Order: sequence, then C-alpha cells, then structure tokens
Amino acid sequence: MAVDLPAEPSSVSSDRIHVFWNEGMLRHEPGMGVFDTGVDPGFLEVLQKHPENSDRIRNILSILRKGPISPYISWHSGRHALLSELLTFHSQDRNGGKELCAGTFMNPGSWDAALLATGTTISAMKHILNGYGKIAYALVRPPGHHAQPTRADGYCFLNNASIAIQLALDSKCNKVVVIDIDVHYGNGTAEGFYHSDKVLAISLHMNHGSWGPSHPQSGTVDELGDGAGFGYNLNIPLPNGTGDKGYEFAMRELVVPAVQKFQPDMVVFVVGQDSSAFDPNGRQCLTMDGYREIGRIVRSLADKYSNGRLLIVQEGGYHITYSAYCLHATLEGVLNLPLPLLSDPLDSYPEDASFSAKVIESIKFYQRDTVPFLKEA
Repeated sequence: MAVDLPAEPSSVSSDRIHVFWNEGMLRHEPGMGVFDTGVDPGFLEVLQKHPENSDRIRNILSILRKGPISPYISWHSGRHALLSELLTFHSQDRNGGKELCAGTFMNPGSWDAALLATGTTISAMKHILNGYGKIAYALVRPPGHHAQPTRADGYCFLNNASIAIQLALDSKCNKVVVIDIDVHYGNGTAEGFYHSDKVLAISLHMNHGSWGPSHPQSGTVDELGDGAGFGYNLNIPLPNGTGDKGYEFAMRELVVPAVQKFQPDMVVFVVGQDSSAFDPNGRQCLTMDGYREIGRIVRSLADKYSNGRLLIVQEGGYHITYSAYCLHATLEGVLNLPLPLLSDPLDSYPEDASFSAKVIESIKFYQRDTVPFLKEA
C-alpha cells in the first residue's frame, strides 16, 4: 500500500520559488545536424538545431517571467563554479576534444556556460543551506546528470546536481535524497554516490538500456549500489509510453516509501521535461497534469522529511514550447496551488486506459521487497 501524504492546503500557497539564473549559459551552442549527431548528411535542405539548444531555456525563462506563475518567483543571479568546487565530485583526469562523446560537443562558450551551470546550482543550494529560502530552482544548461566523475556524457560536462549534493553533505546535512525524473537514467549521479549510504539516488526513467562505452550504466533494477551504498541506488525503469497514471503510481508506491524510510534532511529534485508527450528524445507521454502531480508529491516529501528544504535542478526537455509548459506545471505542483494556473495546449493527447493498467501491473511486479533498502530490518 502507498504511504499517505500530508494533506494538500486548501488555500493559495504563500511560498516563493527562488530561481537562480545567469544569461551566460545561453552561449553554449552544441551545433546543428541530424538530431544530436552534428552531421550534415548532404541531402537535407534544412538542418535542425542540436536538441540541447538555448531556445528551450529561453522559453522556460519567458514563461516564468511572463506566465501566471511569475508572482511566486524571486530571481537571483548565478555565478561561475570554482575549480575546488568541481573537484569535490569530479576528477582532474577528464576527457577532452571538441566531441567529448557521442552527441556531446564543446564549442566556444561551452566551458564558460558549464561553469555557470554548476556555480548557479551551488548558489541555489547555498541559498537553502543559509536559510534564505526553502525552495530554490537552478535553471541551468548545459545539463549535468549524465556527467560522471571522470568524464562528460550525454550533453553533460559537469554534474551540477551532484556537486550541490556534495556541498550539502559537507555542510552537515546527514542524508540527501535525489529524485530524478528526466527521461534518461541519471547515471553520472548514480556512479558518483554508488558507494555511499548518505545519498539515496532515485531515478525514474525510460527503460532504454546501455548506450555504449560513454554511458556504461544501464539503469536496470539490479544496479543497487555497492559497499556501504548497497541498496541506496533505486532505479525505476518504466516502459515506453508510461504516462501520467503510471508515473504517479510509481511515485506513490516506490518513491514515497523509500524516502519515508531514508528520512533525508535535504531533497534534491532533478527535473527533465523530456519525459513529456511529443518530446523528440523521449517517449514517456507525461502531460502537464502528470508533472503537476509529481511536483505535489515531491513537495509533500520535502515538507515532511526535510523541513521544506527543496532544491530543483533543471536537466533535459527538448520540445521547444511544451517543455516550458511542463516546467510551469511542475512548479505549480511544488507550490501546492489548488487549481492549474495554465491550461495544457496539448490537452487532446489521449492516455490509453488499458495501456496504463498494463504499466501499473509491470510496476507492481517490481515489488518493494525486492529492493534491499526497503526491506524491514
């Protein structure tokens, strides 16, 4: 049975989300080609931008500044990360070159943007740790959750969330939970804390398997952590097309009880809108309603276990317009707003009830008693 969540408030939330941003992150340009190859095949008239382009973030910025959620937003400036901060998670032995791995390109402006993404995430975490606000959102690019301690990977140069998590641990937070809903496995984060019982790394992702030598982790349920960290890496691979009902079921049946048992004193919420319907890089079919409900659940966990302290870190999301709408819905959920502020422009998308039932049955197959961390002592 799912664990009961705190009751939702009956009135409009008086909370604010402290958004950390720096315009310099727009200077990273990963190129054009066929999807993320950066290759012109020679027979197309118009090439598209790399999926991780600045337009997707410009629209998120715009919807937060001009959309109905804007009264709940406070804006703060990010800054560059220091080398000493990078070395709390990354090794100095990093791979180099223009193409760091398949689909991950570095061009003029890229390294500066990466340092800003990490430093901005650190600033957001420090804002919470110093007691200036309980909910902070690091609106950053390039993304970070694939970046492993020793290499870049999957559009990611530096692991923004992981460096912030390490800062929290170094600042006397005893335990941190990271809940990653990007459509892809947060493999870099998992690797960095794979031997630690101080970080419960939870990743809900499309069941996509391994991507080869740059991304050796598969995100399967048997990647559980090692040594002291055994059982503290919780992978929830979901079938393609899982949709709103399947994600909500997984959150309530697996994520909520795991966090309840772990009892964290900091919650980090890694968000990617590439799990949404129509995203070019994912097929998970979440809509604004699904993101809104996930936001509510994560907020309730933060309220119950970490005194409301919640760091939100931006990752993927490649539909230029719908990603912004889904991010808006996620933050509406985090704010516990009683009614949607923004209607879904793609609300005609049908969720197949029979398929949802099959997805839920497949999630039930992954019972809590198969996860060592969730077994009763």
